[in-house]
Amino acid sequence: MRRRSVLLAVPALMLTAAGCGDDSKGSSSTPSSSSSTTPPASPTDSATGSATPSAEIVSGPVPAITAGTGFNQKPTVAKGTGTPSDKLAVKTVIKGDGAKIAGGDYVQVNYVGQIWNTGKVFDTSFGKSPYTNVIGQGKLIPGWDQGLIGQQANSRVEMAIPPSLGYGDSGNAQAGIKGTDTLVFVIDVLERFDGKSSSKGKVVPQTDAKLPKSGTNTDGKMPSLTIPKGVKAPTKLVSAYILEGDGPVIKSTDSVLAQYQGKVWSTGKEFDSSYSRGELAAFELSQLIQGWQQGLVGKKAGSRVLLVTPGSLAYGANPPSGSGIPKNATLVFTLDVLAVL
Repeated sequence: MRRRSVLLAVPALMLTAAGCGDDSKGSSSTPSSSSSTTPPASPTDSATGSATPSAEIVSGPVPAITAGTGFNQKPTVAKGTGTPSDKLAVKTVIKGDGAKIAGGDYVQVNYVGQIWNTGKVFDTSFGKSPYTNVIGQGKLIPGWDQGLIGQQANSRVEMAIPPSLGYGDSGNAQAGIKGTDTLVFVIDVLERFDGKSSSKGKVVPQTDAKLPKSGTNTDGKMPSLTIPKGVKAPTKLVSAYILEGDGPVIKSTDSVLAQYQGKVWSTGKEFDSSYSRGELAAFELSQLIQGWQQGLVGKKAGSRVLLVTPGSLAYGANPPSGSGIPKNATLVFTLDVLAVL
């Protein structure tokens, strides 16, 4: 997603040119989860190379939520009264029953952000698309990085963030945020993803005996992937649902958060897998091999997709050195597309 959030200053996550890059662009390795993201516009995070400060967290004060009080309902929040805390104020308004958030996890949220003393809303994802990013790695303002740790999926969290844990003394002029402004956020944690996450879409029958078969487990473990023996590889790209999700349709300009594995059709040998690294992969589609670019566009987030990619849409005659991929090899992938970023 290319939507820019005032809070997060987010262009799409970028794959460092190391992965499923088109061989015409000089790709030199197999798919990798290495990524480079533009950090938030905060002088207290990795944008300036400084360590995110360790904040003392208190329970309040936070302003009242006056309407939209249900989970994932767009909230209306009163202006702050009195003097806000100079510490990070975090209140769990609705306690969820999902997994706890740890540093390095990705979270998918809806949120509204406003200024304490005026009540002016400067950013919201409600009525747009949920927002997904990694927690605790300096990609978000420090108040978010620290205030969401330990919260559970399906929770509503309200935070009052002092300037030192938001945009600092310089504020954010584009958003109308001064360097003295305390920021108030109501955040609904919709999903939490880590290296053990799977897509959980509807199972789609796999009826073509000439195509590989994938497992449909949703327990975070790598699904089985069996390539039919004695069958000639397809000459055209195959892109098919294994599990069909109900998320947004993927566009060519999107970035995605995924789990994946890749095998060589002719040998059945696995050459790369995010599962084996125990971490998720964040990709900008335009940085990937053509088979992924073409095969994922139009599919829904939340799905598991089978891709059979001819050599002409993969690495062709120049496979990455040391990858174990033969020249002009047809490659087989399963991809769990967890979210659009």
